[in-house]
Amino acid sequence: MASFDYESYITDIPDYPEPGVVFKDITPLFADAEAMRRTVKDIADHFRDAGVTKVVGPEARGFMIGVPVALELGAGFIPARKPGKLPRETYAVSYELEYGTDTLEIHRDAIQPGDRVLIVDDLIATGGTVAATGKLVQDVSGVLVGYACILELTFLEPRKALAAAGDQELYSLVKVQ
Repeated sequence: MASFDYESYITDIPDYPEPGVVFKDITPLFADAEAMRRTVKDIADHFRDAGVTKVVGPEARGFMIGVPVALELGAGFIPARKPGKLPRETYAVSYELEYGTDTLEIHRDAIQPGDRVLIVDDLIATGGTVAATGKLVQDVSGVLVGYACILELTFLEPRKALAAAGDQELYSLVKVQ
């Protein structure tokens, strides 16, 4: 776990988007240059020796943290987008959510066999989105190095979903009990 006080940059918004939910707002972390720099550096440093060649960020907040992590690692960035958002031929994966199903797509030429891929998102709740993204990476012959996030909602047990998808590491800067 990183030594920087990330939690002081995360604001709790009670009853948003609905009563009983406490929304974790990370925009103050992004708004502070030093906090953002530390976020990117800590995630990149954790995976620096893993030979990462590509970083995948699920839509949409995974883009905000995934792109600078990719730059810090000297890797390419691949957006995993909702259907119909990418202009060329894609690979897709559908997955279950608490309230239905969803689908993510990447361009067919985005990952080459043997690319070493890190999946980065802002928050991991149940783990369904990143586990599906990891399956997509492996289905196209990428080597899934691991997962990284700013916030992990441990009470939703995302590591169970990720363990079912493989033995790759989940690195999180803040664990919310």
